[in-house]
Amino acid sequence: MTYHYHDESIVKSLPENTVFVFGSNLAGQHGGGAARTALEHFGAVMGVGRGWAGQSYAIPTMNEHLQQMPLSQIQHYIDDFKIYTKNHPKNKYFITSLGCGIAGYKVEEIAPMFKGISRNVIFPQSFRPFVEKPLPKLSANFLHTIFRDSVILTPASDELIEELPLSENEKSLARIILNTQIYPTDSNGRERVFEIEDILHNLNTKLVDFQSHSEGAMLFGGVILALLELYNINEKDFIDVWQGEREIAPPKPENKARKSIR
Repeated sequence: MTYHYHDESIVKSLPENTVFVFGSNLAGQHGGGAARTALEHFGAVMGVGRGWAGQSYAIPTMNEHLQQMPLSQIQHYIDDFKIYTKNHPKNKYFITSLGCGIAGYKVEEIAPMFKGISRNVIFPQSFRPFVEKPLPKLSANFLHTIFRDSVILTPASDELIEELPLSENEKSLARIILNTQIYPTDSNGRERVFEIEDILHNLNTKLVDFQSHSEGAMLFGGVILALLELYNINEKDFIDVWQGEREIAPPKPENKARKSIR
């Protein structure tokens, strides 16, 4: 099933038929992040931590004591939301990366819970690999096709990606990593420059020579970082695949942390 996606930028207005879906706590204390946005711009109500209010829909990810809620309980509230979207098909639902901020969960833990939801939702781009087409095995052919100046240093477009000699699943993966905001900050506003520089340093001595601190090198490093995080792998894994020594299977929800390089 194909869904629509947003780039996870902060929004303060949406069309009247589009509901802002955010992570909340059962106390209804909408003090920060998307919850505050919902309160200030989309009709969320203080003290109401679950369900529809105004132009918003709250999915609890924290309890009434503002503590992280178990994933099994979050799944229950997401299942309720799935029913709501099915029963209100004329609306669209702009889903934020709920549970992945203050609640402390990872995208790969939350996103799969939305599988099978009706098509009238708009997901965060980071949810894409976990709700849509399965990701392909990571191969040398894919890396050599993507990590070229003509791809990395050119604005990612559907036309560019469609012309690449890749399978449909590989093209889907290319869209994800080329459109993931990483450099100089990610979609959550976190500074990622030092991580990118560390990756480039590790690859410079073993794979290719990037011009240190150049804009082009940082763009390459940003896409590599997006790929490493998506597949939960490290620079050594990347080198192994690049050199054709092995292929790497796509991530599974239970794989939670990027491995450290040895």
